[in-house]
Amino acid sequence: MRIKPLQILLLLGPSMLLTLLLLVLPLAVVAAMSLTDWQFGASAMNWIGLNNYVSLWRDETFHKAFANTLIYMVLVSLGSVAIGLGAALLIESHHSLRAVYRTAFFLPVASTFIAMAVVWQFLMNPNIGFINHVLAWFGAAKRNWLKDYDLSLISLAIIGIWQMSGLAVVMFLAGLKTIPTELRHASLLDGMTRPADRLFHLTLPMLRPTTLFVVTICGIRSLQVFDTVHVLTQGGPNKATEVMLHLIYTEGFGFLRMGYAATMTVVFVACIFVLTLLQQAAMAKRGRG
Repeated sequence: MRIKPLQILLLLGPSMLLTLLLLVLPLAVVAAMSLTDWQFGASAMNWIGLNNYVSLWRDETFHKAFANTLIYMVLVSLGSVAIGLGAALLIESHHSLRAVYRTAFFLPVASTFIAMAVVWQFLMNPNIGFINHVLAWFGAAKRNWLKDYDLSLISLAIIGIWQMSGLAVVMFLAGLKTIPTELRHASLLDGMTRPADRLFHLTLPMLRPTTLFVVTICGIRSLQVFDTVHVLTQGGPNKATEVMLHLIYTEGFGFLRMGYAATMTVVFVACIFVLTLLQQAAMAKRGRG
């Protein structure tokens, strides 16, 4: 049965219209706004071309926020993948209470971080925090985790790993289910009896597509970090934890420079787009291999 062009249009029309209204049109508006000097509440705007992009190129605060975002993304992505893979392997090897373990690891993903921020503020409190008390038992000095210039970004990354690792666990568990049982049995018949051999020569190679997907998802979600910074550090101390989304929020709704904030948004969306393209290219290369 041949589908007519009108039928194709009727089937694809609603989704294409939603994509146009919810994705393409807002991005076009932001891109156009980035070429103006519009301030929030102003009745008029001036067309200034690429001046905002030139200013952004010279903006040291944006450079700092960009670098912090990349460092945060790398730390959280690698940490989440490592913990998620390890936890998934442990859960898969223990059949008892498997559902309980899944729920426990996924709980941080489903939790509202604004509420959990109070817990983390208490844990990292320089005076009464549990983390400092544990360190004191081992004779280490107390640290102000969220106010120390050298430790604040790492502290936020630890919280990010705690948030993201549950999602990685669930995706790795799904990936482990795709490994055929016959391959595991065949590996035993081939003399691959040690768990380490099966891990490095069977499980991890079969999990490469899943691992690539998890790294990409964790990377994109890490780029979108905002609530952690806004609630716990507000970008301080001395811009040590300033990230791109928080800087966009500050420029747009703090200083009301919507044109400049739109410029940062265009760069931010471009970063996510590039990361997605890299993931697609890696998947395509994997498929050809």
